[in-house]
Amino acid sequence: METTRIERPGAPEPTRIALVALVFGRERAEALLEGLREPEARQAKSHLAGFSALSSARRQARVAVEFGVRPDAAARLRAVMEEAPEVLRREIFRRLPPYHRGLFPERQVEPPDAAATPAVCALAERLIREATR
Repeated sequence: METTRIERPGAPEPTRIALVALVFGRERAEALLEGLREPEARQAKSHLAGFSALSSARRQARVAVEFGVRPDAAARLRAVMEEAPEVLRREIFRRLPPYHRGLFPERQVEPPDAAATPAVCALAERLIREATR
């Protein structure tokens, strides 16, 4: 009798497993990978080391690339822009990637002004992340 190995359909690849462990586990990420089978565990730990070395913004970008943008991102961004005060709207729009700027054809990128304090800039980036991921 011949033994066949059954592959799990849709099993996540080590790259995605490492990203999920890092995003949800932070300090425990490596321990979370211990339960994987050997080849996947080794690969996932290697990816984890690379992702851990990235800046927060680069890690978030990698998560977005790997898992995609929310299907309702456009509606969520429109809602945020509608509710935000004008100084925050300008800063949000300035920080949007070009493919999301098309949602607001009436706006143009303006240089930052004095009203865009570091707190406003941080809030704009956070609102964009929350609306799109």
